[in-house]
Amino acid sequence: MEKGKSTASITSSLKRLHLNSVSITLPSYRSPLEKVKPRSLVSLCLRVLGQHFEDIIDDLSEIVATFPPDIKMALTAIARRRKLLNDDILITLAENSWDILDISGSDVTDFGLGKVADMCQHLRAIDISRCGKITALGVSELLSHCPSLEILRWGGCIRSDFTARSCLSILKPKLNAVEEESWEELDSMDIVNGAHSLRWLVWPKIDDYSMESLATECPRILVNPKPSPFGFRGVLVPHEALPDVVLDDTIVKDIDPKTWEVRVLAPRGAIPSISDAPELPMAERFRLAFVERDARLAPKRAKNARQHRRRAEREWVMTSTDAKSIALASQAAKLLNNRS
Repeated sequence: MEKGKSTASITSSLKRLHLNSVSITLPSYRSPLEKVKPRSLVSLCLRVLGQHFEDIIDDLSEIVATFPPDIKMALTAIARRRKLLNDDILITLAENSWDILDISGSDVTDFGLGKVADMCQHLRAIDISRCGKITALGVSELLSHCPSLEILRWGGCIRSDFTARSCLSILKPKLNAVEEESWEELDSMDIVNGAHSLRWLVWPKIDDYSMESLATECPRILVNPKPSPFGFRGVLVPHEALPDVVLDDTIVKDIDPKTWEVRVLAPRGAIPSISDAPELPMAERFRLAFVERDARLAPKRAKNARQHRRRAEREWVMTSTDAKSIALASQAAKLLNNRS
């Protein structure tokens, strides 16, 4: 009996062991379809080029001479992330088939932006935010050479915000003599200049005055749209116009982020340069604030000057006999012309 009991207990233990082993081993099974997809050969090559970008800058024009436009765009995105993007690199890599361009936080100047805008006239989205070397002159060149530009991203730092505020007059359309009641009803031929194709503006720290000015005089331009299943004001928001989106992220999505995480260690005891300072000097802040205030109040001063001039003309007409005679003669001449 004891032998039978021991046999039964061993059998039940083996069954429990078998069940436990099944319960443990089954989840560890992994289908070959669940393997991580390896990176493409192109992305691996771009990683090598990106990690050694400093070594190929001098011969960059010869190296990329036969590269397709999408590879040049990826190299531009890597150079921007490596803090190496400037006028020379951008002009060397630019292709006329590009429709988006992200140079945010780079050392590109008005010269480089104007050259690339002349080459890439089919741009529909561009990011020039945190570009302290781009002024209103560069923005004017961009808008004049890129008639299809719909998305503009700027601001993000003190100098870039100042440039954005000084460019508001460029965005506002100037109209010919037309009979329509609103400029939304006008044909594109009626608009003399201005960013008539611009629809989306991403400006992170826009001030209330600029926001009100754009809403009043540029109702077609929607500022800082938010993602929504219903769109923004009933209009579907493009992916590139969302404030939290990095414009060139889709270009480097298959490239290892370690490509642009390479850092060159500064020598010990090195004195940081003025250009590395996180903020502008106090004197420069006051100067920019004064210039901004002067530009903001200029339209009001001009309006007051026109009012004073008209008031002085009316007072002169009311007090001067000669002025009254001239006014009456002018009215009589108009009546005779109308009758004839």
